[in-house]
Amino acid sequence: MGLNHIKKQHGIRWYNMKKVNKSKVLELIEKSNGQVFSTIFLKKDGTERSMTCRLGVKKYLKGVGMKYNALDKGLLPVYDMHSKGYRMINLNTVKALQINKEFYIVGEK
Repeated sequence: MGLNHIKKQHGIRWYNMKKVNKSKVLELIEKSNGQVFSTIFLKKDGTERSMTCRLGVKKYLKGVGMKYNALDKGLLPVYDMHSKGYRMINLNTVKALQINKEFYIVGEK
């Protein structure tokens, strides 16, 4: 699933997408304030993942917490709405975002 899939699924054209750089990705996601958003990024094994997720879900936490700071490793913990579980987004490999009906293509800079 790639950027063409996003275009077809949402009926959008390239000129409807805003271009942002990688440094803006975390800021955009944090501004979602816990609302559901979609993203496409590359997983550690190099395959592409499309995910609908949100920040701030605490319902299924067990109280243990992580043993490391995920942001230091370029990862963002989110709750995957389809898998109903916690996943990590690699902020360094994000290709596209959809937040509040706005579509963003992530560039290199």
